Amino acid sequence: MTTLQGEEGPRVRSTFHWRRPHHWIAYGLGSGLSPWAPGTAGTLAAVPLFLLLQPLPLGWYLVVLVGGFLVGVWACGKTARELRDHDPGSIVWDEFLGYLVTMAGAPPDWLWVLVGFALFRLFDIWKPWPIGVLDAKGRGGLGIMVDDLAAGVLSWAALRGLVLGFG
Repeated sequence: MTTLQGEEGPRVRSTFHWRRPHHWIAYGLGSGLSPWAPGTAGTLAAVPLFLLLQPLPLGWYLVVLVGGFLVGVWACGKTARELRDHDPGSIVWDEFLGYLVTMAGAPPDWLWVLVGFALFRLFDIWKPWPIGVLDAKGRGGLGIMVDDLAAGVLSWAALRGLVLGFG
């Protein structure tokens, strides 16, 4: 591992340890290690997971989201502590969950999969209120997860509006 200097002291360059289950989760099955736009790569890697979960009844889908959030708080927090960085870009489980929130109840059509992807990336990058505030103030696993959860909720609302207007 390589040590870098960060705002909070030395931090460790993102290293994937395949024997650590929390790394598999936090790094989005390795998608967060992409050298270009890891957040976008992580969101893209979440699409097949969404397609697997989409047939679930909405109630079970929401149970999976809650479980994914709780597991993400643990895995992302533990990985960030190991890297000595409060929110490394290589941690993308928060993007996975944000995209899955965006797609809750979405129609089963590729158009909506792509629109949901674009909306989530827009809100995650743009960070309008309250996402930007949550991103700036959040620390630990909960801090890593909560701003993308908020981006997912806003993206879900926008997607629902589009579905109702055009669907």
